[in-house]
Amino acid sequence: MDVFEKDRTFMRAALCEAEKAAKLGEVPIGAVIVYQDEIIAYAHNLRETTQNATTHAELLAIQQACKKVGSWRLEDMTLYVTLEPCPMCAGAILQSRIPRVVYGARDIKGGAVDSLYRLLNDARFNHECEVVEGILAEECGTILTRFFRNLREQKKNRKRT
Repeated sequence: MDVFEKDRTFMRAALCEAEKAAKLGEVPIGAVIVYQDEIIAYAHNLRETTQNATTHAELLAIQQACKKVGSWRLEDMTLYVTLEPCPMCAGAILQSRIPRVVYGARDIKGGAVDSLYRLLNDARFNHECEVVEGILAEECGTILTRFFRNLREQKKNRKRT
């Protein structure tokens, strides 16, 4: 299996996590961390469930991976996430030394990897990441679009009653 096909396979696993988030009423973002072609951490957004602003999919996956390997250094790993990471998550990615990040859809309002900032490729930091964008971008964007469309419809229906 070539790298592109591996990226698609692991992004599908992240999309499964995003679906779990959607079922909970969470913004549907999923993440997985892969080491030696094996997923070692799975996570999805839990901000509404936990009422904690830091429970983004990426941060939860990083915490799981650190626990699994017994180190804060996640070298030789790849993070797959359905939406471009925000500044908080990009900071955690840099701090945990993840060398490769693959994401699906761009976040034009909050993305800190390509859209608003390029934190993972800023040479002023002591760590930089290889970034691959757009893997299953349409699927990753569609789940978010569908979620927010449904949310707006529910809100509109509540106003009518």
